[in-house]
Amino acid sequence: MATKKKPQPRLLFSDEQGQIYDHPDLLLMVRRGSEFGLPRPDEIMPLPEESEFFMLPGRHAVGYNEKAGQVEVMEELAVAAFACPGHTVTGVSAYESDPDARPLPLLSYAAIGYAEGKFWVCAKKVDSDKRQVFKNISPDRIEAGAHQLMQEMPGNRLVNHLAGCALTHGCPAAKNLALGRFECPLPTARTCNARCVGCISEQPEDSGFPSPQCRISFTPSAREIVDIMRRHESRERRPIFSFGQGCEGEPLTEVELLVEAIKAYRHEGGTGTININTNGSRPPAMPALKIAGANSIRVSLNSARKEPYEAYYRPKGYVWEDVRETICKAHEVGLHVSLNLLYFPGVTDTEEELEGLIKLGEECHYDFVQLRNLNLDPELYLKLMKPFDFGPCMGFMNFKKRLKKALPWLEYGYFNPYLG
Repeated sequence: MATKKKPQPRLLFSDEQGQIYDHPDLLLMVRRGSEFGLPRPDEIMPLPEESEFFMLPGRHAVGYNEKAGQVEVMEELAVAAFACPGHTVTGVSAYESDPDARPLPLLSYAAIGYAEGKFWVCAKKVDSDKRQVFKNISPDRIEAGAHQLMQEMPGNRLVNHLAGCALTHGCPAAKNLALGRFECPLPTARTCNARCVGCISEQPEDSGFPSPQCRISFTPSAREIVDIMRRHESRERRPIFSFGQGCEGEPLTEVELLVEAIKAYRHEGGTGTININTNGSRPPAMPALKIAGANSIRVSLNSARKEPYEAYYRPKGYVWEDVRETICKAHEVGLHVSLNLLYFPGVTDTEEELEGLIKLGEECHYDFVQLRNLNLDPELYLKLMKPFDFGPCMGFMNFKKRLKKALPWLEYGYFNPYLG
């Protein structure tokens, strides 16, 4: 049976009051890097549940007039979508900005259109894990779980911090801790040795956009960490524990504390996967973490090339070569290595970037690529990347296929995998 052809979605736009309309004539356009074009049929899908719509102030919708064969810029505002976690954006919303438009908040901005009675988004599902899906869970249940945590461990500062993250900031990781399921967040580090342009816990006043999360204001003790781990293990049969959260700095700046807590948890019979989400700045930490009982690391990067990497991460006291060495050393000592690849259409899926990732995999070996979205104003990121060569865009699906062909052992996903 022939596969039904996907529709060509129409443009969505918004008025100043936030009311969204679909255009009767103009087709949806997307942005990939500096290029504007129509969405590729293999890179759109019906809008998944728990996604969100955005009106983009100061940015005018751009659509394609098929009859006239030309691009049109509207007076009305552009619209974008934040795709539900587990989905990677394949095309960014196309718009033309006013000269005085303020920077957009730290989110991703997928192109979205309308056809055949439904919304279509430029994104692809890369992980079927329901880890951050809460559609059938009452907020009251999350609130009750957070309060129960605080009641059970009243002197544990880390519990109070994470309960606040669940109740106030709606952090998915903290909500899962309150529910006793999936992955347990373990923020520890107050400081960071990078100044990421898109840092979600600390932004300079002149950045033009606020931090959506509050950075942890204390350093927890090893006992506070272990008690949370033991409690989560008692409720989740396949527990994952992750140091390195959005509400902290770089966990490897507290490597001695991490080693102490992991060693104590394993000594008490603790099971599950222990993972470090890191910028990979400290290669010598890898053997100690492995010996203590860690299973994996996830190294965040926007590029496997020195210049684009350092332009975004703005490292303090380390360089790209240290990140590369950390990946090599982690594999050498037997840690499972994931890349937290901050994907941006038209930049990540280019020849130079693919070549860098293949070279890194061949020389250092990584096991898993988490295809996460780069959460940053698109024009700000493109301005940041302007000095570097990227070559033509191959598209998300071709990028995945070619990377997998070059590194056939690779697995793809969105979340930290359970390793047993």
